[in-house]
Amino acid sequence: MLTRRAAAMAAALVVALAGCHSNGSAEPAATEPAATEATPSSPVEPVPPAQAANDDVNAWRQVGTSVQGRPLRALTLGHGPRKVLFIGGIHGDEDEGTYTTAQLPAAFLADGLADTVTLTILEDANPDGRAAGSRGNADGVDVNRNFPAKNFDTGTAAYGGSPLSQPESRAVKALIDEVNPALVLVSHSWSGDEFINFDGPAREIAERFSAATGLKVKNSSSFAPTPGSLGSWAGRDRGIALLTIEILKGTDPQREWERIKTALLAAIAG
Repeated sequence: MLTRRAAAMAAALVVALAGCHSNGSAEPAATEPAATEATPSSPVEPVPPAQAANDDVNAWRQVGTSVQGRPLRALTLGHGPRKVLFIGGIHGDEDEGTYTTAQLPAAFLADGLADTVTLTILEDANPDGRAAGSRGNADGVDVNRNFPAKNFDTGTAAYGGSPLSQPESRAVKALIDEVNPALVLVSHSWSGDEFINFDGPAREIAERFSAATGLKVKNSSSFAPTPGSLGSWAGRDRGIALLTIEILKGTDPQREWERIKTALLAAIAG
């Protein structure tokens, strides 16, 4: 049995130990540092590089130079798998497509085609002829007869003597090689008539275009010889679907844009 003295000492020890946890001057027990909760960063959705680069309607680039040193400019929009090339003009005295060329970039983006189509627009394949109001370029050569088609005519000086002798036709060929389009659309105009003609595997596209616009369909080889033409080379020789939009010469360009806009976007969409 504990003596009274031992019992008293034990009681005093218990009180002292208790005071170590309640007395403010006593050293507190060690504690684990509170874990700091990481604040999640806001998710950032990356913009695909192709989309970021191909939605600027002012991002024209130079793809060639004319005989007189004028730039041939191209604009690429969208990032879809279908590749389409639109050429705003190739004969300098046929400027009815100028308005359409200017309106097409914004209309293409507004129509929501950027995810399915990559559209390249060549502003003008013959800027010297456009400046002079002449069919041919500054060398007097019809650029649309200077392509390396099987039916090239070496005997006509106005066709350039040999395929790709002109810087403008070389630039167009290089652009087609680069783009590798499923469809090429070219803006032209015709005195006293209007129609859509086609080369290569484009009859069905031409007929849909005709139904939407009222422009009749003509196979290009059925109404005029076209040696060394873009249609002969790209359409018939290379098998690229090619539509030539022949607007009535002298008509109001804005009115014609409104007339063909829906059909043009449908052809681009495929």
